[in-house]
Amino acid sequence: MTDTLVGDGPLAKLAAEQPIIVCCGSGGVGKTTTAAVLALAGARQGRNAVVVTIDPAKRLANALGLDALSDTAHEIDRELWDLDGVAPPAGRLSALMLDTKSTFDHLVLKYAVDEEQGQRIIENTFYRNISGALAGTQEYMAMEKLHELHEEGGYDLIVIDTPPTRNALDFLDAPARLTRLLNNKIFRLVMAPTRASFRVANFALQAFFRSVAKVIGTEVVEDLVLFFQAFEGMEEGFRVRATRVMQLLSDRRTAFVLVTAPARDAVHEAGYFHDRLEHAHLRVNGLVVNRIHPAFGDDLSRPSGSAGEIDELYANLADFIELSKREQRHLEGLERSVGPVPIVRVPLLEVEVCDIASLTEVGRYLLGPASATASGGSETDG
Repeated sequence: MTDTLVGDGPLAKLAAEQPIIVCCGSGGVGKTTTAAVLALAGARQGRNAVVVTIDPAKRLANALGLDALSDTAHEIDRELWDLDGVAPPAGRLSALMLDTKSTFDHLVLKYAVDEEQGQRIIENTFYRNISGALAGTQEYMAMEKLHELHEEGGYDLIVIDTPPTRNALDFLDAPARLTRLLNNKIFRLVMAPTRASFRVANFALQAFFRSVAKVIGTEVVEDLVLFFQAFEGMEEGFRVRATRVMQLLSDRRTAFVLVTAPARDAVHEAGYFHDRLEHAHLRVNGLVVNRIHPAFGDDLSRPSGSAGEIDELYANLADFIELSKREQRHLEGLERSVGPVPIVRVPLLEVEVCDIASLTEVGRYLLGPASATASGGSETDG
Protein backbone atom coordinates (compact mmCIF):
# COMPACT_ATOMS: atom_id res chain seq x y z
CA MET A 1 0.00 0.00 0.00
CA THR A 2 1.37 3.40 -0.94
CA ASP A 3 -0.67 6.55 -0.34
CA THR A 4 0.14 10.13 0.53
CA LEU A 5 0.21 9.25 4.22
CA VAL A 6 2.69 6.41 3.84
CA GLY A 7 4.98 7.19 0.91
CA ASP A 8 6.91 4.84 -1.31
CA GLY A 9 10.52 5.71 -0.46
CA PRO A 10 13.23 3.56 1.15
CA LEU A 11 12.23 4.38 4.75
CA ALA A 12 8.60 3.55 3.98
CA LYS A 13 9.83 0.22 2.66
CA LEU A 14 11.78 -0.42 5.89
CA ALA A 15 8.65 0.37 7.91
CA ALA A 16 6.67 -2.05 5.76
CA GLU A 17 9.14 -4.95 5.80
CA GLN A 18 11.67 -4.89 8.65
CA PRO A 19 10.68 -6.27 12.06
CA ILE A 20 13.15 -4.02 13.94
CA ILE A 21 14.46 -0.52 13.18
CA VAL A 22 17.05 1.20 15.40
CA CYS A 23 17.36 4.98 14.97
CA CYS A 24 20.83 6.31 15.87
CA GLY A 25 22.12 9.86 16.09
CA SER A 26 23.12 12.69 18.39
CA GLY A 27 20.64 14.84 20.30
CA GLY A 28 18.51 17.45 18.60
CA VAL A 29 18.73 16.10 15.03
CA GLY A 30 15.15 14.82 14.72
CA LYS A 31 15.85 11.23 15.76
CA THR A 32 12.79 10.87 17.98
CA THR A 33 10.61 12.36 15.27
CA THR A 34 12.08 9.93 12.72
CA ALA A 35 11.39 6.95 15.01
CA ALA A 36 7.79 8.05 15.56
CA VAL A 37 7.20 8.58 11.83
CA LEU A 38 8.54 5.10 11.01
CA ALA A 39 6.29 3.42 13.58
CA LEU A 40 3.34 5.48 12.36
CA ALA A 41 4.09 4.46 8.76
CA GLY A 42 4.20 0.80 9.80
CA ALA A 43 0.80 1.06 11.50
CA ARG A 44 -0.68 2.81 8.47
CA GLN A 45 0.53 -0.08 6.32
CA GLY A 46 -1.35 -2.58 8.46
CA ARG A 47 1.40 -3.61 10.88
CA ASN A 48 1.25 -3.93 14.66
CA ALA A 49 3.93 -1.31 15.42
CA VAL A 50 5.51 -0.03 18.64
CA VAL A 51 8.02 2.78 19.14
CA VAL A 52 10.33 2.74 22.17
CA THR A 53 12.28 5.69 23.50
CA ILE A 54 14.99 5.67 26.16
CA ASP A 55 15.12 9.45 26.13
CA PRO A 56 13.44 10.66 29.36
CA ALA A 57 12.26 13.87 27.68
CA LYS A 58 8.57 13.89 26.69
CA ARG A 59 9.12 14.61 23.01
CA LEU A 60 7.82 11.25 21.78
CA ALA A 61 4.72 11.35 24.00
CA ASN A 62 3.94 14.88 22.89
CA ALA A 63 4.39 14.04 19.21
CA LEU A 64 1.95 11.14 19.59
CA GLY A 65 -0.59 13.33 21.34
CA LEU A 66 -0.04 11.70 24.75
CA ASP A 67 0.59 13.34 28.13
CA ALA A 68 3.22 10.78 29.16
CA LEU A 69 4.65 7.33 28.44
CA SER A 70 5.39 4.48 30.82
CA ASP A 71 7.48 1.30 30.74
CA THR A 72 4.42 -0.62 29.54
CA ALA A 73 3.45 -0.33 25.89
CA HIS A 74 0.45 1.97 25.51
CA GLU A 75 -1.72 1.44 22.43
CA ILE A 76 -2.75 4.71 20.83
CA ASP A 77 -6.38 5.10 19.85
CA ARG A 78 -6.82 4.44 16.16
CA GLU A 79 -8.77 7.67 15.70
CA LEU A 80 -5.63 9.62 16.70
CA TRP A 81 -3.25 8.14 14.13
CA ASP A 82 -5.50 6.97 11.26
CA LEU A 83 -6.59 10.50 10.44
CA ASP A 84 -8.30 9.68 7.14
CA GLY A 85 -9.57 6.23 8.12
CA VAL A 86 -7.68 4.51 5.29
CA ALA A 87 -5.25 2.27 7.22
CA PRO A 88 -5.81 -1.51 7.02
CA PRO A 89 -7.80 -2.96 9.96
CA ALA A 90 -4.77 -4.89 11.25
CA GLY A 91 -2.77 -1.71 11.80
CA ARG A 92 -1.99 -0.82 15.42
CA LEU A 93 0.31 1.77 16.99
CA SER A 94 1.80 1.62 20.50
CA ALA A 95 4.52 3.52 22.36
CA LEU A 96 6.53 3.20 25.57
CA MET A 97 9.43 4.81 27.39
CA LEU A 98 12.06 2.55 28.89
CA ASP A 99 12.30 2.52 32.69
CA THR A 100 15.68 0.95 33.41
CA LYS A 101 14.93 -0.24 36.94
CA SER A 102 11.51 -1.70 36.07
CA THR A 103 13.03 -3.62 33.17
CA PHE A 104 15.86 -4.91 35.39
CA ASP A 105 13.34 -5.94 38.08
CA HIS A 106 11.28 -7.80 35.51
CA LEU A 107 14.38 -9.62 34.26
CA VAL A 108 15.42 -10.63 37.80
CA LEU A 109 11.95 -11.99 38.58
CA LYS A 110 11.91 -13.84 35.26
CA TYR A 111 15.14 -15.74 35.93
CA ALA A 112 14.80 -16.20 39.70
CA VAL A 113 14.40 -19.80 40.86
CA ASP A 114 11.33 -18.74 42.79
CA GLU A 115 9.55 -15.57 43.92
CA GLU A 116 11.46 -15.53 47.23
CA GLN A 117 14.83 -15.38 45.46
CA GLY A 118 13.60 -12.64 43.15
CA GLN A 119 12.37 -10.48 46.03
CA ARG A 120 15.60 -11.08 47.96
CA ILE A 121 17.58 -9.60 45.08
CA ILE A 122 15.22 -6.70 44.41
CA GLU A 123 15.28 -5.72 48.11
CA ASN A 124 19.10 -5.95 48.29
CA THR A 125 20.67 -2.53 48.94
CA PHE A 126 23.46 -3.03 46.40
CA TYR A 127 20.97 -4.05 43.72
CA ARG A 128 18.75 -1.03 44.41
CA ASN A 129 21.77 1.25 44.00
CA ILE A 130 23.03 -0.22 40.73
CA SER A 131 19.82 -1.21 38.95
CA GLY A 132 19.24 2.27 37.58
CA ALA A 133 22.65 3.90 37.82
CA LEU A 134 25.39 1.42 36.85
CA ALA A 135 27.24 2.45 33.70
CA GLY A 136 25.86 0.56 30.74
CA THR A 137 22.76 -0.66 32.58
CA GLN A 138 20.41 1.60 30.62
CA GLU A 139 21.83 0.48 27.30
CA TYR A 140 21.66 -3.21 28.23
CA MET A 141 18.10 -2.88 29.53
CA ALA A 142 17.12 -1.17 26.29
CA MET A 143 18.23 -4.28 24.45
CA GLU A 144 16.43 -6.45 27.00
CA LYS A 145 13.25 -4.51 26.30
CA LEU A 146 13.84 -4.97 22.56
CA HIS A 147 14.26 -8.72 23.08
CA GLU A 148 11.16 -8.88 25.29
CA LEU A 149 9.00 -7.03 22.76
CA HIS A 150 10.36 -9.14 19.91
CA GLU A 151 9.82 -12.47 21.67
CA GLU A 152 6.69 -11.79 23.69
CA GLY A 153 5.00 -8.63 22.42
CA GLY A 154 3.53 -9.94 19.18
CA TYR A 155 4.64 -6.84 17.25
CA ASP A 156 5.34 -6.79 13.52
CA LEU A 157 7.52 -3.68 13.82
CA ILE A 158 9.61 -2.39 16.74
CA VAL A 159 11.26 1.01 16.34
CA ILE A 160 13.93 1.94 18.90
CA ASP A 161 14.80 5.59 19.55
CA THR A 162 18.28 5.57 21.12
CA PRO A 163 19.46 8.10 23.76
CA PRO A 164 20.56 11.58 22.59
CA THR A 165 24.17 11.12 23.73
CA ARG A 166 27.49 10.09 22.26
CA ASN A 167 27.19 6.89 24.33
CA ALA A 168 23.91 5.98 22.61
CA LEU A 169 25.48 2.98 20.88
CA ASP A 170 26.88 1.48 24.07
CA PHE A 171 23.98 -0.97 23.84
CA LEU A 172 25.93 -2.68 21.05
CA ASP A 173 28.54 -3.73 23.61
CA ALA A 174 26.24 -4.21 26.61
CA PRO A 175 25.34 -7.90 26.03
CA ALA A 176 29.02 -8.77 25.53
CA ARG A 177 29.97 -6.83 28.69
CA LEU A 178 27.41 -8.77 30.71
CA THR A 179 28.70 -12.06 29.33
CA ARG A 180 32.26 -11.08 30.27
CA LEU A 181 31.10 -10.23 33.81
CA LEU A 182 29.34 -13.58 34.21
CA ASN A 183 32.48 -15.35 32.98
CA ASN A 184 34.78 -13.32 35.26
CA LYS A 185 36.79 -15.48 37.71
CA ILE A 186 35.96 -13.31 40.73
CA PHE A 187 32.25 -13.41 39.91
CA ARG A 188 32.34 -17.18 39.48
CA LEU A 189 34.17 -17.64 42.78
CA VAL A 190 31.67 -15.53 44.67
CA MET A 191 28.87 -17.46 43.00
CA ALA A 192 30.34 -20.87 43.88
CA PRO A 193 27.44 -22.91 45.33
CA THR A 194 29.15 -25.42 47.66
CA ARG A 195 30.56 -24.79 51.12
CA ALA A 196 33.99 -26.00 50.10
CA SER A 197 33.96 -23.66 47.14
CA PHE A 198 32.87 -20.78 49.35
CA ARG A 199 35.85 -21.45 51.63
CA VAL A 200 38.09 -21.25 48.57
CA ALA A 201 36.27 -18.13 47.44
CA ASN A 202 36.59 -16.50 50.84
CA PHE A 203 40.31 -17.28 50.92
CA ALA A 204 40.89 -16.06 47.37
CA LEU A 205 38.81 -12.92 47.72
CA GLN A 206 39.52 -12.01 51.33
CA ALA A 207 42.27 -9.54 50.50
CA PHE A 208 40.24 -8.08 47.65
CA PHE A 209 37.12 -7.50 49.75
CA ARG A 210 39.19 -6.12 52.64
CA SER A 211 40.73 -3.53 50.31
CA VAL A 212 37.36 -2.62 48.81
CA ALA A 213 35.77 -2.33 52.27
CA LYS A 214 38.31 0.35 53.20
CA VAL A 215 37.02 2.46 50.32
CA ILE A 216 33.28 1.81 50.26
CA GLY A 217 32.62 0.37 53.73
CA THR A 218 32.12 -3.11 55.17
CA GLU A 219 28.33 -2.87 55.00
CA VAL A 220 28.40 -2.19 51.27
CA VAL A 221 30.72 -5.14 50.68
CA GLU A 222 28.38 -7.38 52.67
CA ASP A 223 25.47 -6.22 50.53
CA LEU A 224 27.56 -6.93 47.44
CA VAL A 225 28.35 -10.50 48.54
CA LEU A 226 24.74 -11.13 49.51
CA PHE A 227 23.66 -9.83 46.11
CA PHE A 228 25.97 -12.22 44.28
CA GLN A 229 24.94 -15.13 46.46
CA ALA A 230 21.25 -14.34 45.99
CA PHE A 231 22.00 -14.38 42.26
CA GLU A 232 22.98 -18.08 42.44
CA GLY A 233 21.48 -20.19 39.68
CA MET A 234 20.35 -17.23 37.57
CA GLU A 235 23.52 -16.40 35.68
CA GLU A 236 22.95 -18.96 32.93
CA GLY A 237 19.61 -17.39 32.07
CA PHE A 238 21.24 -13.97 31.79
CA ARG A 239 24.11 -15.41 29.74
CA VAL A 240 21.77 -17.10 27.26
CA ARG A 241 19.64 -13.97 27.03
CA ALA A 242 22.69 -11.78 26.31
CA THR A 243 23.71 -14.11 23.49
CA ARG A 244 20.23 -13.95 21.98
CA VAL A 245 20.25 -10.15 22.15
CA MET A 246 23.57 -10.04 20.27
CA GLN A 247 22.15 -12.40 17.64
CA LEU A 248 19.05 -10.23 17.30
CA LEU A 249 21.12 -7.08 16.72
CA SER A 250 23.29 -8.75 14.09
CA ASP A 251 20.31 -10.28 12.26
CA ARG A 252 19.89 -8.71 8.82
CA ARG A 253 16.22 -8.16 9.62
CA THR A 254 17.32 -5.53 12.16
CA ALA A 255 17.72 -2.23 10.31
CA PHE A 256 19.82 0.72 11.49
CA VAL A 257 18.84 4.22 10.38
CA LEU A 258 21.40 6.97 10.96
CA VAL A 259 19.87 10.41 11.62
CA THR A 260 21.75 13.71 11.44
CA ALA A 261 21.42 17.40 10.69
CA PRO A 262 23.71 19.25 8.22
CA ALA A 263 25.58 21.15 10.96
CA ARG A 264 29.29 20.32 11.28
CA ASP A 265 29.08 18.87 14.82
CA ALA A 266 26.02 16.73 14.03
CA VAL A 267 27.66 15.36 10.89
CA HIS A 268 30.83 14.57 12.85
CA GLU A 269 28.77 12.65 15.44
CA ALA A 270 26.94 10.78 12.69
CA GLY A 271 30.30 9.70 11.29
CA TYR A 272 31.25 8.42 14.75
CA PHE A 273 28.01 6.44 15.00
CA HIS A 274 28.59 4.98 11.54
CA ASP A 275 32.10 3.88 12.50
CA ARG A 276 30.75 2.22 15.69
CA LEU A 277 28.16 0.31 13.71
CA GLU A 278 30.74 -0.80 11.17
CA HIS A 279 33.09 -1.91 13.95
CA ALA A 280 30.25 -4.05 15.30
CA HIS A 281 29.74 -5.47 11.78
CA LEU A 282 26.32 -3.85 11.52
CA ARG A 283 25.16 -2.20 8.32
CA VAL A 284 23.47 1.21 8.07
CA ASN A 285 20.24 0.78 6.07
CA GLY A 286 19.50 4.45 5.58
CA LEU A 287 20.76 7.98 6.26
CA VAL A 288 18.32 10.75 7.18
CA VAL A 289 19.51 14.37 6.98
CA ASN A 290 17.02 16.68 8.68
CA ARG A 291 16.60 20.45 8.36
CA ILE A 292 18.37 20.98 5.04
CA HIS A 293 18.33 24.62 3.91
CA PRO A 294 17.09 25.10 0.34
CA ALA A 295 19.56 25.68 -2.49
CA PHE A 296 18.73 28.93 -4.33
CA GLY A 297 21.35 28.56 -7.06
CA ASP A 298 24.36 30.77 -7.72
CA ASP A 299 22.79 33.57 -9.75
CA LEU A 300 23.15 36.80 -7.78
CA SER A 301 22.75 39.17 -10.73
CA ARG A 302 20.69 42.20 -9.72
CA PRO A 303 18.35 44.40 -11.74
CA SER A 304 20.05 47.59 -12.91
CA GLY A 305 19.56 50.53 -10.59
CA SER A 306 18.60 48.33 -7.60
CA ALA A 307 19.37 49.82 -4.22
CA GLY A 308 18.20 50.06 -0.63
CA GLU A 309 16.00 47.16 0.51
CA ILE A 310 16.77 45.22 -2.67
CA ASP A 311 20.47 45.24 -1.80
CA GLU A 312 19.66 43.92 1.67
CA LEU A 313 17.57 41.12 0.19
CA TYR A 314 20.37 40.14 -2.18
CA ALA A 315 22.84 40.14 0.71
CA ASN A 316 20.43 37.87 2.57
CA LEU A 317 20.19 35.59 -0.44
CA ALA A 318 23.99 35.42 -0.66
CA ASP A 319 24.12 34.30 2.99
CA PHE A 320 21.58 31.53 2.35
CA ILE A 321 23.44 30.32 -0.72
CA GLU A 322 26.67 30.15 1.27
CA LEU A 323 24.90 28.33 4.13
CA SER A 324 23.49 25.74 1.73
CA LYS A 325 26.92 25.17 0.16
CA ARG A 326 28.51 24.84 3.61
CA GLU A 327 25.94 22.24 4.64
CA GLN A 328 26.61 20.26 1.48
CA ARG A 329 30.38 20.33 2.14
CA HIS A 330 29.75 19.01 5.67
CA LEU A 331 27.63 16.16 4.30
CA GLU A 332 29.81 15.05 1.38
CA GLY A 333 32.29 13.06 3.48
CA LEU A 334 29.55 11.36 5.52
CA GLU A 335 27.54 10.44 2.45
CA ARG A 336 30.63 8.88 0.88
CA SER A 337 31.50 6.94 4.03
CA VAL A 338 28.07 5.34 4.50
CA GLY A 339 28.35 3.89 1.01
CA PRO A 340 25.49 2.88 -1.28
CA VAL A 341 22.60 3.31 1.16
CA PRO A 342 19.47 5.42 0.65
CA ILE A 343 19.89 9.04 1.74
CA VAL A 344 16.71 10.94 2.58
CA ARG A 345 16.91 14.71 2.91
CA VAL A 346 14.22 16.54 4.85
CA PRO A 347 13.93 20.30 4.34
CA LEU A 348 13.81 22.90 7.06
CA LEU A 349 10.04 22.88 7.65
CA GLU A 350 7.90 25.41 9.41
CA VAL A 351 6.30 22.61 11.41
CA GLU A 352 6.32 22.11 15.16
CA VAL A 353 6.17 18.37 15.77
CA CYS A 354 3.58 18.15 18.52
CA ASP A 355 0.89 15.77 17.27
CA ILE A 356 0.04 13.10 14.69
CA ALA A 357 -0.87 15.69 12.05
CA SER A 358 2.56 17.31 12.23
CA LEU A 359 4.24 13.88 12.24
CA THR A 360 2.29 13.13 9.06
CA GLU A 361 3.56 16.34 7.46
CA VAL A 362 7.19 15.50 8.27
CA GLY A 363 6.51 11.94 7.08
CA ARG A 364 5.70 13.18 3.59
CA TYR A 365 9.42 13.99 3.26
CA LEU A 366 10.92 11.23 5.41
CA LEU A 367 8.98 8.51 3.64
CA GLY A 368 9.45 9.95 0.15
CA PRO A 369 12.10 9.10 -2.46
CA ALA A 370 15.77 8.97 -1.49
CA SER A 371 17.88 12.05 -2.25
CA ALA A 372 14.76 14.11 -2.93
CA THR A 373 15.39 17.77 -3.67
CA ALA A 374 14.30 19.55 -0.52
CA SER A 375 12.95 23.04 -0.33
CA GLY A 376 10.66 24.82 2.00
CA GLY A 377 10.41 25.36 5.61
CA SER A 378 11.56 23.33 9.76
CA GLU A 379 11.46 20.13 11.39
CA THR A 380 11.60 20.79 15.06
CA ASP A 381 13.88 19.26 17.60
CA GLY A 382 13.24 15.57 17.90
